[in-house]
Amino acid sequence: MSSNDQIRIVEVGPRDGLQNESAQVPTATKIALIDRLSACGFLVVEATSFVSPKWIPQMADAAEVLAGITPREGVMHPVLVPNEKGLERALASGVRGIAVFTAASDAFNLKNTNIDVDGSLQRLTPVVARAREAGLWVRGYVSTVLGCPYQGAVPLADVVRVTAALHEMGCAEISLGDTIGVGTAKQAREMLQACASEVPMERLAVHFHDTYGQALANVFACLEAGVRVVDAAVAGLGGCPYAQGASGNLASEDLVWQLEGLGLRTGVDLDALCDTARWINAELSREPASKLARIPNERRFGRAH
Repeated sequence: MSSNDQIRIVEVGPRDGLQNESAQVPTATKIALIDRLSACGFLVVEATSFVSPKWIPQMADAAEVLAGITPREGVMHPVLVPNEKGLERALASGVRGIAVFTAASDAFNLKNTNIDVDGSLQRLTPVVARAREAGLWVRGYVSTVLGCPYQGAVPLADVVRVTAALHEMGCAEISLGDTIGVGTAKQAREMLQACASEVPMERLAVHFHDTYGQALANVFACLEAGVRVVDAAVAGLGGCPYAQGASGNLASEDLVWQLEGLGLRTGVDLDALCDTARWINAELSREPASKLARIPNERRFGRAH
């Protein structure tokens, strides 16, 4: 393991986790979730997205959510933007950071944005340029890095090409996402290492869905390879709507437990995070999906005797 024992977890629950909820989540609940997560010790909590309400109704209250968040020193609340129109709305809301997204698969891009990979990169170029001119931190997402629900396997060369393009475009950080959660540790490590041959490792993050139960193993393999930024969602919220049986993102609390067990530092209060996971599950009227949230804090291993 690298001598660098500090891991930054990017908490994506309020955006990636909630965006596919079928029932509208109250704006006040979204704001409370973000504030709770910020208080847990996360330095980056992705708040919402400025996408068309026609396509993602759950994010229609993006401006209201941002206006309601309690500012916390040192905590950033980036938002996802799909295009220049979304960027304009984000800038009007006073954001300090944004995220843009594309995929390594033409089939996935065409299905979701009606444009192929190259067209998507061309569309994002002025968005990133304008955001950087405005002094914003810009993150890039690459979806389908370990498989696509439409075309199947995705050539590693395609993943590397798109990752390098986002870096060249000016993204300060690129998150590599196993959108349908089918990757295994060996595949994840090889994918990360291939991308790191073109983009500095410190600019890369990993984002695993747990559809096939491999997310924590994949994270471990990538930690050994040198990554130090990992995406996760409180309570394992979310999941790709295009993946059969997708069980959601890697749960932040399960990830923190793993990282602390490895002697790595996250700066996250695990008790407060588990409380938050149980709270949001109650708000959404469901049982906890993550392992840690099912265990009362006082009965967690090492406490009960």
